[in-house]
Amino acid sequence: MSSSRVMRWVSGGLEALLGIPVLGGTIVIGLYWTPLLVMFILHIVTLVLSKRNDEPIHGPVLGIVTSVVGWIPVVGMIMHILSAIFLMISAAKPTKVNSGQNTTVQ
Repeated sequence: MSSSRVMRWVSGGLEALLGIPVLGGTIVIGLYWTPLLVMFILHIVTLVLSKRNDEPIHGPVLGIVTSVVGWIPVVGMIMHILSAIFLMISAAKPTKVNSGQNTTVQ
């Protein structure tokens, strides 16, 4: 499993945690919006790793947008849930295999 896939699973799980209506808001407000900054950095790292491995980048990009608008109460919750879904779906998809290369030895 590639490092970008692991990062998408981790960031997707954390986004799902922050998307829980009362719990996520309590975490974000209780820690003075620091989780949004941490998630912003985590999504940038995930974006760089995904780009380097030529994997989908829509999840980390949505996560970055979520970290920016996550301070808005209802919008933030919806964005955290959407980011979690996109990140986890992209992490669960199988990787592309180069079908043009023949790996058999004769």
